[in-house]
Amino acid sequence: MKIICTICMRANSQKIKNKNLINLNKKPLMSYTIKSAVNSKLFDNIVVSSDSKKIQKLSKKFGAEVIFSRPKKLSTNYVPKISVIKHAVINSEKHYKKKYDYVVDLDVTAPCRDTNDIKKAFKKFQKSKKDMLVSVTKSRKNPYLNMLEIKNQNISLVKKTSKEVVARQKSPVVYDMNASIYIWKRDKLFKSRNLLQKSLSIYEMPQEKSIDIDTKLDLRINEILIKKLDN
Repeated sequence: MKIICTICMRANSQKIKNKNLINLNKKPLMSYTIKSAVNSKLFDNIVVSSDSKKIQKLSKKFGAEVIFSRPKKLSTNYVPKISVIKHAVINSEKHYKKKYDYVVDLDVTAPCRDTNDIKKAFKKFQKSKKDMLVSVTKSRKNPYLNMLEIKNQNISLVKKTSKEVVARQKSPVVYDMNASIYIWKRDKLFKSRNLLQKSLSIYEMPQEKSIDIDTKLDLRINEILIKKLDN
């Protein structure tokens, strides 16, 4: 069984400048994800995809492998992540002269995800016999109850059921994808254009491990949470 871990980091970030290089409790943000991957002892290779020389250099320092530079055409805001992951897997297979059975992608913007989460998620994925697993957390909002959308200037609930939902306890359970762990069967990943597969399982994580860093507020919250989790 051969498993690759991909960690994808661009040089630029729209909302937080040099987000992947920023310090979180005196450690580079990227270090949390790379060290968790290394400590899991799950992967044949942990490969970073980046267009930044500085990110590449730091990634090696923390134990990841950098065997290529991400091309410019895959480094814009409009490139789907699945294309970047496939590029990383193909180049790694060529470099290491092996074909992987499973692909695990870890987002750097989820620093509270730890080694145990990675191992437990993969174990659940294997037991599920599904084509893909994605990490989630219970959603604080519910599209059947308190989320609205605007269509043709009409405002209504995002989702509707045959009967009106008046209490959260009676509404369908919904989850947020927490941008932390993605696992695929390698061949299924390459047969699809979409990030999510129809044959899907989930690994549920608590909210305190599920705040994806997209804004400066998210960054501050993660600083507090990491200090709490370390104690």
